[in-house]
Amino acid sequence: MIPRYAPPEMAALFTDEARFATWLEVELLATEGWAAIGVVPSGAAAACRDRAPRVDPAFVEAVAEREAVTDHDVAAFVDVVQQAIGMPEGSWIHYGLTSSDVVDTALCATLTRAADLLVQATAALVAACERRAQELIDVPVTGRTHGMHAEPTTFGAKFALWALQADRDRQRLESARRAVAVGKLSGAVGTYSNIDPSIEAFVCGRLGLRPVPATQVIARDRHAEFLWACASVGATIETIATEVRHLARSEIGEAEEPFKPGQKGSSAMPHKRNPILSERLCGMARILRGYLSAGLEDVALWHERDISHSSVERVVLPDASTLTYYMVLKATGLVDGLVVHAERARSNLTEGSYGLVFSQSVLLALVSGGLGRDDAYRIVQRDARLAWERREDFRQVLAADPEVTLSKAALDAAFDLERTLRHVTRFTDALEGLHP
Repeated sequence: MIPRYAPPEMAALFTDEARFATWLEVELLATEGWAAIGVVPSGAAAACRDRAPRVDPAFVEAVAEREAVTDHDVAAFVDVVQQAIGMPEGSWIHYGLTSSDVVDTALCATLTRAADLLVQATAALVAACERRAQELIDVPVTGRTHGMHAEPTTFGAKFALWALQADRDRQRLESARRAVAVGKLSGAVGTYSNIDPSIEAFVCGRLGLRPVPATQVIARDRHAEFLWACASVGATIETIATEVRHLARSEIGEAEEPFKPGQKGSSAMPHKRNPILSERLCGMARILRGYLSAGLEDVALWHERDISHSSVERVVLPDASTLTYYMVLKATGLVDGLVVHAERARSNLTEGSYGLVFSQSVLLALVSGGLGRDDAYRIVQRDARLAWERREDFRQVLAADPEVTLSKAALDAAFDLERTLRHVTRFTDALEGLHP
């Protein structure tokens, strides 16, 4: 991932140094596991740990130089590690293992750590949405369907629904963490032909992973589930960002992104306050969906293993983890700082719609007064069209219509905003069950 979109705490998990350090830990733990069952001399295992190389840029460069000869990254890594430890003790490194025992177990350990960061960040997004929901639950705004005025809702209802959706994403991330928190050290085709199963249990236990049956590689539906959880987070953030983009349009003006001192919205037009963060987040959600597609393609491998998945994962797993984390952090800031223009929203709701947002209430009042539904519908539809075309108040048009036999009290009730929104706290009531 490019540095622009790479928060350091997540990016640090996927550096070459971090990757090789995790590989090295798997190798050393395996040697200690062998020592625990008496195959490797305990002194040799201790020497491997004591003389293990420091994984730094010089080590990374040494592995790269060796890989230019071996054309195999794990073989090059093992050669460099063994040389640093020295013989004869270094010869026990990689004993009984195949490359995927090291790479897959280390990768799952890394993804587990990445998932922990994502779960924590997503919980903060849930909390931010919940705070804004409680703050704005009584602030009315026009509900829109198909992009058209529908009925009144509130800003708090929007935030509450986002909180619930983000919390489902948090649960999906926790599930994905469980799916990838696994390891295998079972040999070339997973049959433990040259390694004792106790070594796998020892190594996985020390890394906080669960041993699972496998071929030469851990099944890739687990990794695809992780990518699905990331893509789902992206879709939720895109939902929030898309709403912000619409509400920030000049002709609507009901909300806008926070705009810091010194910020410029356009290099050419000083008046602009473009929703650039929301647009950025929408674009990034597209990338995450692409990563998921690639991850699903990796599930079906030939026989006990091929490496068609390897090149894909070197890109999509670090990038998806990093990009998702970046998006969640930015979305949380967007939710926390979103500027809500309550008066503009109320104006759009009432004057801007000429009162048409109450058309269903009028319809139901006419039906309750004894009119057939279709007859009532046609009357309301006709008067609504007249109000819109003439730019007149919908209620006045209704009052002037001899076919509308509603009393003033009935019309008052139909156009009562508080009555329409009397149950809106059900949205915030639903948040009481969240445990971010």
